[in-house]
Amino acid sequence: MDGTPVSAPADGSARERDGAQRAGAYRPRYELVAEQILELIAELRLHPGDRMPTENELAARLGTGRTVVHDAVKILSAIGRVRAQKGRGLYVADDEGMLGSSRWGGFFLPTDLDHVYMLFEFRRVQETAASRLAATLATPAELRAIETAAETCREGHATGQSALFDRGDDDFHLGIATASHNPFLVAAVREARRLQRQSSAIGLHGTVGGHAEEAVEEHAAIYQAIRDGDPDAAARAAAVHLDNTLEDYRREIQRRVFG
Repeated sequence: MDGTPVSAPADGSARERDGAQRAGAYRPRYELVAEQILELIAELRLHPGDRMPTENELAARLGTGRTVVHDAVKILSAIGRVRAQKGRGLYVADDEGMLGSSRWGGFFLPTDLDHVYMLFEFRRVQETAASRLAATLATPAELRAIETAAETCREGHATGQSALFDRGDDDFHLGIATASHNPFLVAAVREARRLQRQSSAIGLHGTVGGHAEEAVEEHAAIYQAIRDGDPDAAARAAAVHLDNTLEDYRREIQRRVFG
């Protein structure tokens, strides 16, 4: 790739417009720049561990501002495509993530609302299946781990400790996947939750919505169905939980975008 900018300055380039048209909707500038950085990595034939141009160099090369490049690098770091080392610069990372690699259709953009909604659909399929299997296969130790995670969520909500709630929430969903005794479900649940955290941290800039109180009770219903050995009830309760969580995302997006 030569030194000429790949995008025009103020009025936007044809490349940007084409990118927006392919997405079928408006996309923030930093998303387009993130994709351009990935293209640059490929064009420069950089490999995992190789040092990348600095943010200033990227900004000059891509014909954009450093702030936009910085935001794009945050996305690429979160999804495991770029590694930023303080005082040393940017490096190509070797952890693309299961859904960030080419075998899953390319670059997952956590600010693309269609992708976020599809991610919830994906989680619904995984976690209803995991809950159904857990109701049949969970060992006493696995049931205790799920119950403990649910109580951690309850304590985190009751005391206003969001980090404690989040930790319990992760342990709860991964505990159910573990109790399914299917390692593919465990890997899929872990990766989908990682991507959901990205969509909140990057796309919506923080914790989303006020679903925590309902989530505590929904966790209790899922746990009870698994404990009772009722696969159908466990799957239904998991579906309700995921549907309500998605609806919370929808409400928050509506509030933030349309006021």
